[in-house]
Amino acid sequence: MSATTGAGTPPSEQELRVELCRVGRAMWERGYVSANDGNVSVRLPDGSVLCTPTGVSKGFMTPEMLPVVALDGTVLRDGDGRGPSSEVLMHLRAYTTDERVGAVVHAHPLYATAFAIKGEALTGLLMPETIVMMPEVPLAPYATPSTVEVPDSIEPFIRSHHGCLLEHHGALTWGPDLMTAYLGMERLEYSARMTATVRQLGGERELSPERVAELRRIFGVDRPAVD
Repeated sequence: MSATTGAGTPPSEQELRVELCRVGRAMWERGYVSANDGNVSVRLPDGSVLCTPTGVSKGFMTPEMLPVVALDGTVLRDGDGRGPSSEVLMHLRAYTTDERVGAVVHAHPLYATAFAIKGEALTGLLMPETIVMMPEVPLAPYATPSTVEVPDSIEPFIRSHHGCLLEHHGALTWGPDLMTAYLGMERLEYSARMTATVRQLGGERELSPERVAELRRIFGVDRPAVD
């Protein structure tokens, strides 16, 4: 999976269709989604949004299935006739909130979703990798799926974070391209799994404030989330 072709040339729509299907397959293979759960989208060169169709396993999509919508939700092309997922609304809110967002991934990975059901954000400063790449995963308050409540619940986090938990629902990540958004979901789930595991071993041990400050200074982790 690649965000660009050639020497930094933006990918074509057809290339993005193939890449989106590969991301969906990776989510399915890693157990981040089951049945028809989850959805993925990417901003096209013309500003419209390519997204996953409704009612399809993310592990078995084909490029021609994928619909295209405008930023206001208007269906421009319905793919093979299924049309977009009703949850595309939260994807569109990410794009309209921050023009730097180029792709969005929604899934139900087991450990992250368990924390979302528990109602607990992921804030442990446990490893340098998470402190640098995803130092906090906030919890968006519960919102009924497929309603405008969901995009309203995530909007406060779009410009300041890489992803969030959706209370009683799952997880959402975003980034400048498909690979970054997908890898954000991998990292989010790893953080949730690590947190659960160390608690089984007796509890978290966080890095000291001095070490955290050193990492933030070296790697510039206070930069905007999708840079």
